[in-house]
Amino acid sequence: MAKLLVLYKTPKDTAAFDEHYRSTHIPLAKKLPRLKKYEISKGGISAPAGKADLYLVATLHFDSMADIQDALASPEGQAAAGDLANFADGGVALYFFETEDV
Repeated sequence: MAKLLVLYKTPKDTAAFDEHYRSTHIPLAKKLPRLKKYEISKGGISAPAGKADLYLVATLHFDSMADIQDALASPEGQAAAGDLANFADGGVALYFFETEDV
């Protein structure tokens, strides 16, 4: 299994972020080829020292790193990446990695 982790920092307008993310970005991202599961954080995000500077965390599940790379390079991946500038004005970071059950 491999995961794509997307960390969104707090945007200038959280209501506008939420509206665009749910109505536009999620439908775009759900079209990624070979996407197995898409989940997002619910509620505030905390760290051991208190409230984190993150607004939302999205975790996208794939079978392999190759599937993530293919998905990001696809037309659907390019459309989702291109949409980030439309709502993620607080900043966004993407990380991808393989996982193992332990």
